[in-house]
Amino acid sequence: MLGMNQKTLPVSERVQLLVDSLDGAEKTNEALSNCKNGDDMVEILLEASSRLGLGLTRNELMQTAPFRDWIWWKNKDAPLTLGDGILRFQQDKNSKSRRFIGMGSLIILLFIVGMICGF
Repeated sequence: MLGMNQKTLPVSERVQLLVDSLDGAEKTNEALSNCKNGDDMVEILLEASSRLGLGLTRNELMQTAPFRDWIWWKNKDAPLTLGDGILRFQQDKNSKSRRFIGMGSLIILLFIVGMICGF
């Protein structure tokens, strides 16, 4: 990629370069995980894109996987967390509507559903 104007690359390739740059970028990853919502994430990603000279726009980030999916999940509250009560992501610790099903309860629930459905 040296000597090449990265802004002329297709969006998918520029997004992949940004994804690759996030691998091991502790400060950026920590900032992303501490964001309150998807808009805050987009701002951090735009800054990272700018530093790398990728020229990605807000719309490109919000419409291209995997960032589109990250932003969507950041704006959602997990409807249900299965397991031992560990939150899906660290940012969910502020969730007002946490619902957990422990593994024992999950097994019982699946057994009941299986009995009703005839499995």
